[in-house]
Amino acid sequence: MASISGTAIATSARPLFAARAQVAKGFSGLKSVSFSIQRKSFPSVRLQAAPRRLQVSCAAKPETVLKVCEIVKKQLALSDDTPVTGESKFSALGADSLDTVEIVMGLEEAFGITVEEESAQSITTVQDAADLIEKLVEGKSS
Repeated sequence: MASISGTAIATSARPLFAARAQVAKGFSGLKSVSFSIQRKSFPSVRLQAAPRRLQVSCAAKPETVLKVCEIVKKQLALSDDTPVTGESKFSALGADSLDTVEIVMGLEEAFGITVEEESAQSITTVQDAADLIEKLVEGKSS
């Protein structure tokens, strides 16, 4: 999927399919799109206007990720030599749904936040948890 300020271009193609999109006449709007294809069938194309606002998404601070790693290790009783990083999935570390609830409770206590059930269900990695914590802490201080 390619995206350009003010517009978005989405294509769906088979793995062996080669498509190249070129957008002409600047970035303020979609003026023309050309595709070069190397197969007989044409890909499905969907053009859609994108919102005209700047959205910046940043990952959590390294110290937040580190603190979450420590809490996860403690809650799951992992040895010190077990590697836990931002990309670590709770399930890969041996956590079941009850363990995940206990991890979230530990995070709430450590960071002084409250995590809604819907948000808690979307946490699958250490990075997900750290990003959510940053968002909640920021919202709490605003």
